[in-house]
Amino acid sequence: MLLFSIFGYPVTHSISPRLHNSVLQALKLDGCYVRKAITEPEKLLSTFHAMKLTGANVTVPHKEAAYEQCDEVRGIAKEIGAVNTLVREGERVIGYNTDAEGFYEAIKSFGYIRNALILGAGGTAKAIAIILKSHDIETTILNRSASRLSFFASRGFTCQTWDTFESKPYDLIINTTSAGLKDEEYPCDKELLKTIFKESKYAFDVIYNKPTPFLELARSCNIRCKDGKEMLLYQGVLAFNLFFSKHYDLKTIETLMRPAFEL
Repeated sequence: MLLFSIFGYPVTHSISPRLHNSVLQALKLDGCYVRKAITEPEKLLSTFHAMKLTGANVTVPHKEAAYEQCDEVRGIAKEIGAVNTLVREGERVIGYNTDAEGFYEAIKSFGYIRNALILGAGGTAKAIAIILKSHDIETTILNRSASRLSFFASRGFTCQTWDTFESKPYDLIINTTSAGLKDEEYPCDKELLKTIFKESKYAFDVIYNKPTPFLELARSCNIRCKDGKEMLLYQGVLAFNLFFSKHYDLKTIETLMRPAFEL
């Protein structure tokens, strides 16, 4: 039997097993997808081998650690420096990033976006920044401290910290932090966030299936919002396709995955 997993911490909330198992069952494939909490990121690859996995997804906060440990990184993940999909090829583990394309698919329904503000500077922020840049969307990164902003600065993004930030109109505000996942925190100072939302059109939180304080505040400001469900769906479709060497049609995978996603 083929075994797949989601790696991260926490992972108890993840619906990835439901999504992938629904497709495995529909296609009558002998496989199973499980959750695995990883508290020591340096053990990602050894855990992958110990579990004899065919493939895995990586969620917060281990995407950059996964990038460092892969035997090879392919596609846009090389530019992002973060991996969310691991695929076994013989004895080697290949890293990919499907977050970037998954995110872009999820925001298409918003319509035209001129510029965006990303809150946070982790692996997910990198994926989103790179895909936005590839579509000529002017992007600013706002993070608590400057220590994690060098990646973005070296690639020409505007970078700000809470102390230096001066708000201006942004079409899209994106929370890539874990604020609101296990707590009721905001990704930045609440009053600052209110000021930002007053001049914005859309808000997106990569956290899904939870009314985070970020999204609740955005809704109170009459901003059109989305959580991370569709991003999760689309990145999952792309990841499943990579697990099986792009053997299946993407639309077929999405059609089989979506009902489980909407439960």
